[in-house]
Amino acid sequence: MATNNNQEDLNERAESAVRNHVIWSMGAGFIPIPIADFVAVAAVQLDMIRTISNVYGVDFKETEGKALVTSLTGSGLSRLGANALIKLIPGFGSMLGGVSMSIVSGASTYALGQVFKKHFAVGGTFLDFDTDRFQRYYDEQFEKGKTVAEDIQKEKEHVLAVAFILRSDEHRYNKFLDDLKSSANRGRDEYPTNPKSDPRFV
Repeated sequence: MATNNNQEDLNERAESAVRNHVIWSMGAGFIPIPIADFVAVAAVQLDMIRTISNVYGVDFKETEGKALVTSLTGSGLSRLGANALIKLIPGFGSMLGGVSMSIVSGASTYALGQVFKKHFAVGGTFLDFDTDRFQRYYDEQFEKGKTVAEDIQKEKEHVLAVAFILRSDEHRYNKFLDDLKSSANRGRDEYPTNPKSDPRFV
């Protein structure tokens, strides 16, 4: 029973990490500069995998992690790239591209999170990860992730607050970001909902 309870706790912590990183990746998708948003989303996704691996006590391997992400998100990367290019259109393109990129980024991050959560939960590691076996599961979770991202998108202020942080002075908000990640790893959502009324943005 204790083992089951412990597994449930690990799964809950991992799921919390997935949701928090989905929000981060959606915020990154709103960065108005093409390529910069793409890089930011990739960094968020890799950090999520690192967090999930820590939850399950799996030795994180950055090189293997990057390779697995690239392999799994092949079609997703093309969609991210297409939405990023829309931002090059002055005015409306930036807004439309930001919304589209945000949803696709969130869906891709959600799908990746579910894949690695499922693999690590049964004792898997980076060394025995079977990309072919998980590709269909990733695609299924990507479709589900779009719904998850759309639901989160309804909390627009929440996502824009994250986008605000990601575009702000890294040194100024460095401790703030570290505190948010630390709380997320403990299963708590302390992410800001409105940058205008949150004293931590002052």
